[in-house]
Amino acid sequence: MPLQPADFRYPAISLAGSVDYAMYVNFRGQLISAPTEGLVVIELSTLGGDPEVARMMGEDIRYHSEHAPERRFVFLGKAAIYSAGTTFMSFFARENRYLTRGTRLMIHERRLTKTINIDGPLTTCIASLRATINEIESSIAIQNEGFANLIIGSTVTLEEVLQRAPSNWYLEASEAQALGLIEAVI
Repeated sequence: MPLQPADFRYPAISLAGSVDYAMYVNFRGQLISAPTEGLVVIELSTLGGDPEVARMMGEDIRYHSEHAPERRFVFLGKAAIYSAGTTFMSFFARENRYLTRGTRLMIHERRLTKTINIDGPLTTCIASLRATINEIESSIAIQNEGFANLIIGSTVTLEEVLQRAPSNWYLEASEAQALGLIEAVI
């Protein structure tokens, strides 16, 4: 049964801004103070940030959801849930994802900006290039794990996400609900 708007009146955790280490410290402080049983609403508005910080926060949600069944962790996205915010949302069970009216999700591929300077013995040059390729392949695997978590229980296929993500896929809250990416719009 979907939660009602009144259930979101006083979120236990409120976050806004860039997903970064400062947000993580703020998140952890609020998580420690959150109720130890019942509903724990986590409200977020973000234009994105560091995907690894989003994954750290998400792993905290996964851990506490699995090891503290007396608590129900619920995501409430407000206004903008872009990039790393969507990564964080993907750690919540679909039935625990909510957006406010008019909120936009943005799903995109991870980005890499890197200059490669090839200088030195040839074998060292090859090792440097292989290291960069390994970094890219590992980042793609992590990205695709997040996409797969995001679409569990929805009508969206991984192929669709992989096709749309390179050009920044924006979804309005009601569209995200129609696709089954979230439980409801409040």
